[in-house]
Amino acid sequence: MFERMADLAIRRSRLVLVVAALAVALMGVVGAGAFDKLKGGGFDDPASPSTRAANVIADKFGGETNLVLLVRSDGPVDAPAAEEDGRSLVAELRQDDRIGNVVSYWETDSPDLRGEDGRQALVLAHVKGDSTAQRENAVAILDTYSGAYEDTLTVRAGGGAAVGADLSNQVVEDLILAEAIALPLTLLLLLIVFGSVVAALLPLAIAVIAIIGSFAQLFLLGSVTDVADTATNLTTALGLGLGIDYALLMVSRFREQLAAGTGVDEAVRRTVHTAGRTVAFSAATVAAALAALMVFPQYFLRSFGFAGVGVVAIAALSTLLVMPALLKVLGHRVDSGRMPWAGSRRSEAQAPVWGRLARTVMRRPVLSAVPVLAVLLLAASPLLNITFGTPDERVLPEDAESRQVSQVLREEFGGSKDSALFITIDTAVDEAPLASYAGRLAALEGVERVETSAGTYSAGRPVVTGPADSALGRPDAQRISVVSSLTPKSEAAEALVERVRSVTAPPGTSPLVGGNDAVLVDAKESIAAKLPLAVALIVLSTFLLLFLFTGSVVQPLRALVLNLISLGATLGVMTWIFQDGNLSSLLGFTAQPMELAMTVLMFCIAFGLSMDYEVFVTSRIKELHDQGADNETAVINGLGHTGRIVSAAAFLLAVSFFAFGTSRLSFMQMFGLGSGLAILIDALAVRGVLVPAAMRLLGGSAWYAPRFLRTLHARYGLSESGPEPTTVPEAASVPGPAASARGGAKDSTMV
Repeated sequence: MFERMADLAIRRSRLVLVVAALAVALMGVVGAGAFDKLKGGGFDDPASPSTRAANVIADKFGGETNLVLLVRSDGPVDAPAAEEDGRSLVAELRQDDRIGNVVSYWETDSPDLRGEDGRQALVLAHVKGDSTAQRENAVAILDTYSGAYEDTLTVRAGGGAAVGADLSNQVVEDLILAEAIALPLTLLLLLIVFGSVVAALLPLAIAVIAIIGSFAQLFLLGSVTDVADTATNLTTALGLGLGIDYALLMVSRFREQLAAGTGVDEAVRRTVHTAGRTVAFSAATVAAALAALMVFPQYFLRSFGFAGVGVVAIAALSTLLVMPALLKVLGHRVDSGRMPWAGSRRSEAQAPVWGRLARTVMRRPVLSAVPVLAVLLLAASPLLNITFGTPDERVLPEDAESRQVSQVLREEFGGSKDSALFITIDTAVDEAPLASYAGRLAALEGVERVETSAGTYSAGRPVVTGPADSALGRPDAQRISVVSSLTPKSEAAEALVERVRSVTAPPGTSPLVGGNDAVLVDAKESIAAKLPLAVALIVLSTFLLLFLFTGSVVQPLRALVLNLISLGATLGVMTWIFQDGNLSSLLGFTAQPMELAMTVLMFCIAFGLSMDYEVFVTSRIKELHDQGADNETAVINGLGHTGRIVSAAAFLLAVSFFAFGTSRLSFMQMFGLGSGLAILIDALAVRGVLVPAAMRLLGGSAWYAPRFLRTLHARYGLSESGPEPTTVPEAASVPGPAASARGGAKDSTMV
């Protein structure tokens, strides 16, 4: 396969570039409509009780309240002028075909819909449509009704629909800002790494292709399945980072071959055979980790699986097909536009600092590894107190209107229906058993009142607060509102969900409990149920791929253990920051439990990217070992020849993720900073210290495999060896005391 790719690039390079340009133009046209196909939310399991309860309300009661208009008056809301304007606002809302189930204070006189200061009142409503239509409708509704109304009222919008609209708008703003930061900074770093304008632009060209292709695939995926709008952030960061990573590997290998005196055609061929194989294998490991996200029922995670695998494939294919053609056309001009500091540059592959580091570590592996392990384990220690949540308005910046409204609701409308649990019964229920059920619910600790079509209950008894709400009952269904004074999404609120679900239901019924707290409980249970399968798929696929690549059963185990340690440190730091609130004033977020789905997503992505550098380093070490080098020489020279590429690639990839640390959405900040930190920890601490220490301690057993597996590897295993003969490099090629080696000239077959 790689031979054919090389021949195509050498013999038909200009044709390949023309076809690629046309394909990019087509992808750009298709990808322009991606945002119209994406949806907000996606954090809920569609089969969970809370989601099914919401579906019953949508089918039988016209939808749950997802829009809360906070109306403030210059004076009391009961004043004649304020009441007149309030009723006028409600009348307009009822005429708007995008809105249903409008309920207001001025019609019900419910004290729950009036603020404690008497100057604020609520109008509750339901924004119609699916998640995409709700987002579009909410934006239009907010533009229409927010702000001053008539002469006495000021209207601000909150609730789920308003929060979703603000989230979608913020995602687009954050994406534009992140790209504006990442692209120029990446180009600057590439100029520093390569010292040549043309060489620096080549990885950036592949990254642009990957980004454009990612938007095209999001459009196609969004046309056939639900895709979260935040997938744009992931695909952009991955497309930019992996496109640059893979192209960096190819360009460095090509320049190394030219520096060694190889002709252009042969340099292209050897680049495809060596670095190209690493790119293909690395992409397979990253894709395998992201594919595990497809097992989760939440389309937020599932769509990241589809989109992530797609963008990895686009980045790898564009690197394998377009980059060799570009290198063929450019030839020695790849070094055009050399920067002043690049005049006396060493060979692309040499990194004596990394070689000296590897030699030092292997001389004293325990002494070198223990401090690094201690720091990583200390960084992971906050995981002992980790708690999880689901996104709400607090992920938005403090100046977001929907967040401000939610804060007022908590502070001045205690026990609001907006945060209540709701129970649906999708069948007919007689009044007596319904009343008995409501009484049992009202007797639960933490419940302030229970509202049903049979009456309102508190402390286990009916209370006289007005007539029962007939809108809560239908001949074929019932809706029950359970209002509590508990802090939303707290442990106490989650425990209340379980107690409500354990209450004996009316005979012949199967109540479904919904509401924000129920959604959180169901999300935890749903993800916990699928997490073992996802982890098993990641571990098994990684083990299999690394075995096929190394022929060892020890190397995959070593890689898995070290990756888990580095990921534990990353997640621990993110917990210390985003859950415990450290650096919150600097980053501008509100501390809250770790967002569950985003934490799982970050784990899968960081795991896959860590395997990226595992392949980069292990491929060279394995090649030298196969040539006859002893374990120590293979590791020292392997790191000495790949360290510069790994560190440069890591910094470039980390930049594309760190750019999302500028996001004003706290869970996107966590994703960007966490992914970038994981990459740097892996590339520096793990590859620089822990890998050589582990290899030294393992010795010859690092390459162990049972005989039947060695036979299997001999037939089906993968290798990165190129078409040219190779020789074993001398360990002395890395400055420092001589280590045992088996002689030979310095190898140049690997990147």
